[in-house]
Amino acid sequence: MKTEVRTTDAPAPAWVFSQGVRKGPILQVSGQGPQDPATSEYLHPGDVKAQTLRTLENVRAVLEAGGATVEDVVMFRVYLTKRADFAAMNEVYGEFIDKHVPGGVKPCRTTIFVELPHEAMLVEIDAQAVIG
Repeated sequence: MKTEVRTTDAPAPAWVFSQGVRKGPILQVSGQGPQDPATSEYLHPGDVKAQTLRTLENVRAVLEAGGATVEDVVMFRVYLTKRADFAAMNEVYGEFIDKHVPGGVKPCRTTIFVELPHEAMLVEIDAQAVIG
């Protein structure tokens, strides 16, 4: 059985997709950006560190709404607009993982450099988790 995951603790999808979908023990979180969950306003223009943390918190909110934790994530995909932002993003990402993955087995990750759908976005992140 496939179920849609929704939460007000992450921004509502801007287009025709779900925040997350769970099928059995697998939870896929759609790409999240640096938006305020209440207003969907893009936050922290030009600050990739702050945008990365906000984006990861949005991903975490969808994970939790679907019954998962960051510890359950097997794969993160990080989309950045500029290679120059990699080190700053990676620093914040590492701190977030250290905080939310106490078991020590870090999720896999791929980083891709792309043009994102909104000019203010420097980062977008999606995740896949396996629960249980």
